[in-house]
Amino acid sequence: MTPATFFLHADAVLREVVDKLDAADFSAPVPEECSKLESPTLLGVLGRHAYDEAWISDVIAGRATAEGDPFAAVDLFGDDPVASYDALNDDATAAVQAGELADTVRITYGDYPAAEGFAHLALFRASQVYSIAKHFGIPFHLSSELIAGRNEHVIPHADE
Repeated sequence: MTPATFFLHADAVLREVVDKLDAADFSAPVPEECSKLESPTLLGVLGRHAYDEAWISDVIAGRATAEGDPFAAVDLFGDDPVASYDALNDDATAAVQAGELADTVRITYGDYPAAEGFAHLALFRASQVYSIAKHFGIPFHLSSELIAGRNEHVIPHADE
């Protein structure tokens, strides 16, 4: 499975869970291991994922936040965080499906070959979806494709 396909599977599962979120839970705290945010809330975690979605087309093109961050001080949610997230997810999905990946992707913790960088992004989403769904009692399952992608990209590095 290509890293881009793996990413799309993980991103789709995360969206499934986001679409089941209850707005009444947005201010609810989440376990600190779910986020690097201080005193993280569900809305804060969702905001980090929305920010990631907004950046996908730039990541594909090989751009980095050091070149300018148009999303740093922008309200990505407006009045409807879930609908706004879905719109960002639609844009990210279309960009991944349509674009060729740059040789190097620049994500917040470093520069990686595109295949490895997109595997990182997919693994993070797959882990987050589990944490969010479990914490808020949202039923979901990891598809066989997503499990295969995780195995393909994690098992070779298990000794690391």
